[in-house]
Order: sequence, then structure tokens, then C-alpha cells
Amino acid sequence: MLKSLYSGISGMKGFQTKLDVIGNNVANVNTVGFKKSRVMFQDIINQNIAGATAPTGQQGGVNPKQIGLGTRISSIDTIHTPGSPMTTGVGTDLAIDGEAFFVISAENPEGRDVPTYLTKAGNFTRDANGDLVNSNGYFVTGVVTDAITGEPKNVRINIKEDQVNLDNDGNPQAFTSYSIDSNGYINVVRDGVSGNLAVNDAGEYYLSTDVNSNENISLATAVVSNPGGLKKIGNTLFEGTLNAQEGELIPDRIENNSGGEMISGVLEMSNVDLTEEFTEMIVAQRGFQANARTITTSDSLLEEVVNLKR
Repeated sequence: MLKSLYSGISGMKGFQTKLDVIGNNVANVNTVGFKKSRVMFQDIINQNIAGATAPTGQQGGVNPKQIGLGTRISSIDTIHTPGSPMTTGVGTDLAIDGEAFFVISAENPEGRDVPTYLTKAGNFTRDANGDLVNSNGYFVTGVVTDAITGEPKNVRINIKEDQVNLDNDGNPQAFTSYSIDSNGYINVVRDGVSGNLAVNDAGEYYLSTDVNSNENISLATAVVSNPGGLKKIGNTLFEGTLNAQEGELIPDRIENNSGGEMISGVLEMSNVDLTEEFTEMIVAQRGFQANARTITTSDSLLEEVVNLKR
């Protein structure tokens, strides 16, 4: 059989995968925090017809003679370029101008060995208990500074009431408003008094007027050395891998990990460029057709060979 048949098949499979990736990019053109992907190809093995020879005093050198045997996918890369900002005016909508990711926990982040995920989608809301969550109900992880070790410690962000500074009847006082600043600190207002949301060792949330307190809560962020090594798990979430970060990924305040700054009332949209995607779609379509034509041409040649004996 002709080698071009199998080379054409490998090309068609590759461009089919490329079209699948392009289709997913186009489908997520308006997905908050989505990062597009691209397909890269490489050739497979080559059949050596003749090897190279070195030049001598009597004869010049000869290059090798090789026939390629098709193509395959070398990688499907996730491109972490910034997406376009969209102004919403909603206080809990956040975007990060920098390399940091928000940290999301599937369970209460205060526990041990809690699975945490990274995301650029900052469309957060408060649930009925006052906890800051994402659209799937996962907890937005907060961080405080451990007074003994000085290390960051994960906490839940509960913006509901001051459980330390009670009213005259001994009841917690509800927070009347809140906002999030560029460093991820939650500014709350209670009975005309403003300050930072904080939590003590007893797990009680309160309004802190000490801006330098270790108990002040800020949104946890993480910076990885190789964002392309993160694994997509759906819901615009990423999971750490061995090639994304060396060692354990430790969430911290954005001002400590130099991850940039947070912008309130703004969402980072998808980084998909439709012009680029449609151009790549044309390339993939023509590449698929060209490989299909290779197969039909090879079939015509084989038909002529079969018809030699009648």
C-alpha cells in the first residue's frame, strides 16, 4: 500500500483535533476567565532511503534521503494571555491585573487536605450564610497571617455579622455594606463604623480597625511559575500539576506574592480572538481537505495498479 494513504489519515486526524480545539475556543468566547488553547503539530518518523555521506578529497558529501510518514499532535497548549476587562459595577466582581489566580476551595478551606483550585473568573457572590462563593458554590479562599509562624493560613470569608463587638443586647451586629480593595482586603461597615473584615483564633468574624492586624482577611491568591502546566477541570477552574509549580502551592496575600492587584467591579473575559480563530479554522479546513485529496489520489493510483491485469 502507498505510504501517502497513512500520511493522509494522520493529517486528517490532526486537523480534526485542531477543529475540535477551535470549536471549544469559539464556544467560550464570552466565558468569564476562559483561556484559549492551540494545537501544535510535529512529524512522526521518517523512512531512510539512503544515509548521508561525508565529503572526501575525490567526491563531495551527499545529503540523506528520507520519506516522512505523517504528522501527529505534539502539544495542546493553554494560552494564559490576559482577557479583555468588562466593567460590571458589581462590588463582588473581581479581576486580577497580574499573574495571580484566585484560590477556590471545594470544601471549607480551614480543613486539612482540602482540594483547592485556581481560576481567573472573579464573578463571586454571597450565599445565604454570608460566605463568599463562586457560581458553583465553591468557597472563595481567604488568607490571614499566623501570629506565631508568620505563615499564611487559609480561612473562609464570611461577610455577615460582627461576632465580637456585640450590641447592647449582646447580639452580633450585621455588616451593612462591604467592598474589596486592590490588595484583596474586605472593607466592611457596621453601625457607622468602617474597618477590615477579620477573624480570630476562635473562628469569630469581626470588624478590625487595625489595618496592620494579622487577623485581617484578604482574598487568597496564588502565582505559578508555569501557568501552561495547569490542568483544566471544567467550570473555568484549573488544577495544579507537577509541571505547573515546583513544590507545594501555598496561597498568600496578593501583595506578598507580587501577583498584581485586584480590580473591583470588573471581570476578566475570555482571551479568545474570533478573527484569529476563524483564520485558523480556514487553515484547518483546507488542511483537512488537502489530506483527504491525498487519500483519493492514492486510491486512484492503486486502482490503476489493480487494473493492470484484466
